[in-house]
Amino acid sequence: MGSAGPRTVLITGCSSGIGLRLAVQLAQDPGQRFQVIATMRDLQKREKLEQTAGAALGRTLSIRHLDVCSEASVAQCLGGIPERRVDVLVNNAGVGLIGPIESISITEMKRVFETNFFGAVRMVQAVLPGMKLRRSGHIVVMSSVMGLQGIVFNDVYAASKFAMEGFCESLAVQLLQFHVFVSLVEPGPVNTDFELKLMEDVSRSEFPGTDPATLRYFQEVYLPASREIFSAMGQSPEDVAKAVVQVIGAARPPFHTLTNPLYTPLTALKSVDPSGELSVRTYHSLLFDYGALFRLSVRALSCLTCRCCRRRVAPV
Repeated sequence: MGSAGPRTVLITGCSSGIGLRLAVQLAQDPGQRFQVIATMRDLQKREKLEQTAGAALGRTLSIRHLDVCSEASVAQCLGGIPERRVDVLVNNAGVGLIGPIESISITEMKRVFETNFFGAVRMVQAVLPGMKLRRSGHIVVMSSVMGLQGIVFNDVYAASKFAMEGFCESLAVQLLQFHVFVSLVEPGPVNTDFELKLMEDVSRSEFPGTDPATLRYFQEVYLPASREIFSAMGQSPEDVAKAVVQVIGAARPPFHTLTNPLYTPLTALKSVDPSGELSVRTYHSLLFDYGALFRLSVRALSCLTCRCCRRRVAPV
């Protein structure tokens, strides 16, 4: 993946969270290996990125408008790049959706897919002709563990990530012929302002059309368990960004990268039992039958992999 000069990296969704941190880490790379184009749908939210970027702003980092849901916006952004050259595309823009499926409209579902799936595909279509022509390029997609394992009450969001995983797995085979790499990065819970606001909005929602039993399960079982998971297992945007930097800098970029080792045994359940029964019933039992055990297991997993514990037991 080496080149004569800095590689041009275009990142979507850079107003906050992972996208912002990734743009800054790449732009501040000590070897100045990257020229970063950080994009966002609303340029009025650029101030935080500008402040965080510091001296890199205007040198190795530029900020541009880009709405992945608009073909005209994508074309305008790409048209402003010299020779339309993008060496690395990072599809990071995304939206979340949580709640009982009965209360979610088809319009809301389409909005999620328009950004999480079609928005990413739109970007791939825009950069792929140049990458194929140069026989060089790297497409990085911010997926999720929910693209590998469905999570209760995240049905539509998980579906959008499953769709992206299938799209990328199919595309990756073809693109190896052109020496273009595809990488899926799959974080677990990430503690961002976006996630915090989403959970706050959800906790205040009434979810019309949902039966009382389902609503009770959502509010009294799922939401407390979700908060526990984020508290015990959540990563910082900086940690996820570091994992993406490693993927981009790899000589042979991996196809799958799970950024949180705590999720490896959970996603492995599907491989152990091809029928899917083990995975589905294990999650059901942990959430609905053994809530206390579930919370204890989360805390135990967190302790087993935390850096502070490893430092204490490390040989002198």
